[in-house]
Amino acid sequence: MNRSRHAPAVTSLPQSPQDEATGRVRRYVLTMVIRMVCFALTIFVTPYGWYTWVFAIATAVLPYIAVVFANAISPTASPAPESATQELPTTASTPPAEPSDARTITIHETPRGESTHDVKPDDDRANRTKNQDDGSGEA
Repeated sequence: MNRSRHAPAVTSLPQSPQDEATGRVRRYVLTMVIRMVCFALTIFVTPYGWYTWVFAIATAVLPYIAVVFANAISPTASPAPESATQELPTTASTPPAEPSDARTITIHETPRGESTHDVKPDDDRANRTKNQDDGSGEA
C-alpha cells in the first residue's frame, strides 16, 4: 500500500502549544532585557534629569507588562466560539397542513399548567367510537 505521509493543508489550525510557549518566553525575555537596560540607564546616565524619571518608571512598570504579555493567549490559538443563541431563519410562515390520511395520529400538546381533563375529544375520535359500537367498522 502506498500511503502518503503528507498532512492536508489546513489554514484554520491553531499554533502548536510548543511554538506558542516559545513565543511567550521570547516576549518575556525581551521585555525584561529592556527593563535591565532602563535600570542601567537610570543609574549610570548623569546629569540626572527628566529622562532619568522616565527610565525609573519604565524599570518599575515593565515587569508587570512582561508578565501580562507572557500570559496572554494569542488570538489565533483557538477559534472563536459560536453563539449558542444563533438560530436558523424560518422558511415556512404558514402552519403545517392537517393530515388527510385517516390512519395518521395527530398529537396536540397543551401548555404547562393547563389541565388535560377539560379537553374534549375531537369529532373524528367520537365518530370512530360510535361506528365501532354500531359494528360497521368504518372510520
